[in-house]
Amino acid sequence: MLKTRVATALVLLAILLPVLYSASFIAFAVLALVFFAAAIWECQRLFAKPAPLVMAVIWTGMLGYFYFHLESFSQLLLFAFASAFWIFRLLPTLARGLPDVRGFTSGLLSALYGISIFACFVAIAVFFKYSPMYLFSVMAIVWVADIGAYFSGKALGKHKLAPTISPGKSWEGAIGGWVCVVALATATAFIPGLENTFTAHLLARKGWLIFVLAMSVLTAASVVGDLFESSLKRRVGMKDSSKLLPGHGGVLDRIDALIPVLPLAALLDLWR
Repeated sequence: MLKTRVATALVLLAILLPVLYSASFIAFAVLALVFFAAAIWECQRLFAKPAPLVMAVIWTGMLGYFYFHLESFSQLLLFAFASAFWIFRLLPTLARGLPDVRGFTSGLLSALYGISIFACFVAIAVFFKYSPMYLFSVMAIVWVADIGAYFSGKALGKHKLAPTISPGKSWEGAIGGWVCVVALATATAFIPGLENTFTAHLLARKGWLIFVLAMSVLTAASVVGDLFESSLKRRVGMKDSSKLLPGHGGVLDRIDALIPVLPLAALLDLWR
């Protein structure tokens, strides 16, 4: 399994790094659309929707059009709606539980989650247009939170965060991830060469209080995104969202924590 995970990671890096290094938006858009199509296909399967491939094609066509007309639409409105969906509709399901997968309410949730994935990939495009480094600096918040939570949870974890959804997560791990995010995000403001990153810009524009609050909210959002996808998989009895990435599961398994974080980060970035 370890060899498979490493091999898949190396193949993905071999594809991603040249595109990021080239800074070509067209090459980036094509690659992003492929990953988006896979994510939507997996989303449709997790909600037990008929014809998931057809829906993936329709959603991907809409995103492709959006990618090349970014300036014609209100990005702020899209990111605000996506963030509101998480706060007022998707997040509460973690406490109340998901509705029956065949019911109308579940269908509504699938649409909201699909829009959230859509907004996430729009945010990816917006950040990439700033620079690949800017995009990387936003995504790094989620990666640092995940790594920090893993090691903190292993060392200190005693109190379960969501035992019925993800038994391996603990409050100690979540707090450890938050500490790592705040510490490393702060460091970007003082490390030469990292001045043009999301975290450095946010700190320079908004000051320490807003900066720490923003890192706290984004870290919490990454946990919520992870737990929500885990709850979807548990409801339909799936271990992974798919087998598209050998050793890693599916695309949603890799980006679940990014889905609520990136639109929210884009919203903060547009808040001048």
